[in-house]
Amino acid sequence: MNFPYQGEIFSLLSALAWAVAVILFRVSGRTVTPLALNLFKSSLAGFLLFLTACIIAPSHGLKNSGNLFLLLFSGLLGITFSDTLFFICLNKVGASLTAIIECLYSPFVISLSMIFLKEKIKGRQLFGVSLILSAVIAITWQRNEKRNGDQLLSGILAGILSMAFMAVGIVMIKPLLGEISIFWASAIRMLSGAFFLWLSLPFFPDKSKIFKSLVVTSNWGIMTAASIIGAYGGIIAWVAGMKYTAASIAAPLNQLSTIFIFLLAVIFLKERLTAWRFFALMIAFCGAFLASWN
Repeated sequence: MNFPYQGEIFSLLSALAWAVAVILFRVSGRTVTPLALNLFKSSLAGFLLFLTACIIAPSHGLKNSGNLFLLLFSGLLGITFSDTLFFICLNKVGASLTAIIECLYSPFVISLSMIFLKEKIKGRQLFGVSLILSAVIAITWQRNEKRNGDQLLSGILAGILSMAFMAVGIVMIKPLLGEISIFWASAIRMLSGAFFLWLSLPFFPDKSKIFKSLVVTSNWGIMTAASIIGAYGGIIAWVAGMKYTAASIAAPLNQLSTIFIFLLAVIFLKERLTAWRFFALMIAFCGAFLASWN
């Protein structure tokens, strides 16, 4: 069923779902390592997405091996690499600062869409991108009593790389989304991410710590809720937004998660609301708004 502005609506729903999930992942990250968190999230969400695809769109699976390869590679970049780096960033700098760094996703997608998808970029979008970059640079210079400079910079670098991998992973499959079911696209990407994570697990020196955090049943409740809300519902809405509207519009609308995450982090995680953070947030949000204004 089609309805007006469905791509934009799905993109907004994705932003809200992801914001709630990020807060829950931040809580889980206090006792669960980033890799273990990504393993749990990707495995559970991948299984649920696969079941959903089989039930809702059983005859709309992939019929092209080339498309399958692209989705598998997209999962490697956008789930295995990007989400692990994202959880590292979340643990190191906190939810409110991570929300600002997430705004880099929009400039990456806009740039890649302009180069590879031939989408036209307007001057106000470029100005919006420059505002987002300014906000990220602003928080890079931040120092506080709880985080040293190395921790802050390494967290920001992990966040930047995460957004870059995520943008490449979604833009590369944008042309496929008009041909295949969003449920199958989401399921294959998530299962691909989980597969490569499990494949690489034996090569990590701290694999015993990863397994230990996974088997503690007290960690499962919050991780399950976060995975279902963000990695299941959020990912379907995210891919649907990309399918039903231009990538250069969907991506900035996804950035509304910045506001949601920031507010939820202050309210529920009691993260500090400083004037500097608020200023950087407003700059980043204005940039995302300008970039999405069409």
